[in-house]
Amino acid sequence: MARRILVVDDEAGIRRVLRGYLEADGLQVTEAASGEAAVAQVRSEAPDLVLLDVMLPDVDGIEVLRRIRTFSDVYVVLVTARAEETDKLVGLAVGADDYVTKPFSPREVAARVKAVLRRGRTPEAQADRLVLDGLTVDLAGREVDVDGRRVVLSALEFDLLAALAGSPGRVFSRRQLLERVWGYDFYGDERVVDVHVRNLRKHLGDDAAAPHVVGTVRGVGYKCLLEPR
Repeated sequence: MARRILVVDDEAGIRRVLRGYLEADGLQVTEAASGEAAVAQVRSEAPDLVLLDVMLPDVDGIEVLRRIRTFSDVYVVLVTARAEETDKLVGLAVGADDYVTKPFSPREVAARVKAVLRRGRTPEAQADRLVLDGLTVDLAGREVDVDGRRVVLSALEFDLLAALAGSPGRVFSRRQLLERVWGYDFYGDERVVDVHVRNLRKHLGDDAAAPHVVGTVRGVGYKCLLEPR
């Protein structure tokens, strides 16, 4: 079955061009011209990925993303005309998986979409369930429990935790995590890893100043601090 993409942009010409490139790659595409319509369509259509323009006429794309993240972990790629790094990081902080800055090449956007869809959903661990001190990661059901409490993560946050917990004690560089979670053909700022680690820690109740789940190895990257049971 073809993967389903929702293209959200208020300019019909942009939607048409992107649709052509994405459909040429064998993807199924639907469109939305406003933020409100985008939220409604994510609820009703459950697409595999949302290509979301930040500058929409009714609801800002960042707010659309926040609303989507209250009920869905669908992959979201932001399309923004704002070049400031803070705008990109805000989008990543509220749950975006990648971003593209205007002006862009439609071919580049299609490549980013395919790269996100190819991301691995499980680490290399053989088990369907990772059980560590106080943490259980159900790889098949994509569920996480911390000290018996169910924790809801975005798709990317889950993949990041699974990668770290699948090899407890191993130090992963930012580049290794990008390749393992985002995909080998990801290109962009490595600081996207820092943003998602920060979000992951918040959901897990992990104090960055004194972490017990995800540790920082300064100048290198991150590792899972928990011991397997």
